[in-house]
Parts: sequence; C-alpha cells; structure tokens
Amino acid sequence: MTSARSITHSAPSAVRIETVVSSLLTVQTSGAGFIDITREVGKFLTEIGAREGALTLFIRHTSASLTIQENADPSVLVDLMTTLDRLAPQDFNWTHDTEGPDDMPAHVRTMLTATSLHIPVLSGKLALGTWQGIYLIEHRARPHRREVVLQFVGAT
Repeated sequence: MTSARSITHSAPSAVRIETVVSSLLTVQTSGAGFIDITREVGKFLTEIGAREGALTLFIRHTSASLTIQENADPSVLVDLMTTLDRLAPQDFNWTHDTEGPDDMPAHVRTMLTATSLHIPVLSGKLALGTWQGIYLIEHRARPHRREVVLQFVGAT
C-alpha cells in the first residue's frame, strides 16, 4: 500500500437551491455504439443560466445506457464496445429473445453500465475532467429513439 504525498481540497462553497429545471433530450441512434451528448447537455445548462448545483441525467430505457468516458482517443470506445460484446454476446443461448438476438445482451449491458449519472455544476459548467465526455450507449443493433431526462438542481 502506498500513501499519498499530498492531499488538498479547496475551500467549501455553498449555494442556496433556487431552482429545479428539467428537460427531455431526445437522441436518434443509428445502431449499437457510443454517442457523445456532452455538448447538448452543456447547452441545456447555458440555456437555463445554471451557476452552481448538480445535474442528473436519466435514460428512460432498459437497452441503452449512459456513461462518462474518455473523449480524446476514439480507440477507447472501440475497446469498451469489444468488452461489452465479450461480456454479453449475442450468440449466447439467452432465454429472452422476443425482440431479437440483441435484446437480452442489451439488457445485460445496461445493467453493467448505468441508467443515471450525477455531475456537479461549477460556475455554470459541467465539472468533468479534461478528457471526460458524457455518452449515450446504444446496445441494440437497429436505430432507436432514446430519451434522456436532464434535471438541474441549484442556483441560476
């Protein structure tokens, strides 16, 4: 076990919750893969005049999900999709196959990732790291219309 050489934190800041603002982001997918929605989420914060608070994203589906991942090197997303393909392959002997061979693997992939995200908002911006982006992951092979609920709680 190693110990940290230095740990620091900024002075705490507090805001009075003035507002709760919600919106529905609709995304048309083109099939399985990652869709970067960071820009659209940022536009929402700008439109509402968000200053300090928290943003929750919630996807209203069981065969698509949300994640925060690296946005600099596209090969990361390729490797992540390859990993999901290995963890929940379509050619497995799934019992639930009513909607096709990609349906049950899509449910498993959603269970392994996330249906909601919580991101701090500081000075009107998402408090993401330098190489982080927000992605909707489509787990089905064919295109779908996906809905993501955005909800900001904080000061405007």
